[in-house]
Amino acid sequence: MAKKIIAVNGSPRRGWNTSLLVSEAAKGAAEAGAEVEVVDLYRLEAFKGCVSCFGCKLPPNEKKCVLKDGLSETLAKLREAGGIILGSPIYLGELTAGFRALYERFIFPYVTYRKEGLRREGAGVPVLLVVTSNCPEEAYGRTGYTDMVERYKRTLENCVGPTEVLISADTLQVNDYSRFNWTMFDPEAKKKRREEVFPLELKKAYELGKAMA
Repeated sequence: MAKKIIAVNGSPRRGWNTSLLVSEAAKGAAEAGAEVEVVDLYRLEAFKGCVSCFGCKLPPNEKKCVLKDGLSETLAKLREAGGIILGSPIYLGELTAGFRALYERFIFPYVTYRKEGLRREGAGVPVLLVVTSNCPEEAYGRTGYTDMVERYKRTLENCVGPTEVLISADTLQVNDYSRFNWTMFDPEAKKKRREEVFPLELKKAYELGKAMA
């Protein structure tokens, strides 16, 4: 039976950086024989983050979010997946609000508040976390991005399984920078990077997806 992989694009901008990288990772997994489904988080019906009802701590729904909304089906698929691809841009120093909602409701059910910790039984489902930003990667340390990404990686490894991180930084944000009064960017440098570096990142995403399968 083919491995089932769920890929989630946590960016509202379909067809841009995060979306393209997630799609390429999904393509790599599919072409390696996995059964892959791609979910565009911002195209789902309305949903919210964790409401702290603790329904996931009580039988018969332990380790399952009981809130019913536009995320319910995706969360059920993530729980059964043999591999998970997650992607989000960084907005104001964090991953997107939509991604956070998914993350809270996927991860919190595995938090036990018991002495043995929050690691789920057999946390062996591989994860690829794709993170994009307009900030250059060399600035991640001083902006706190490095610590933020590492925190996600550590929690995903504790609760889900071994986690690879793919960072695509200094991304192209728009096709026409002349429409905006953005004086801190060099549009030509952004376009050059998009032409020369981004294709290499797409290839890496493809290979990571292929390896997951």
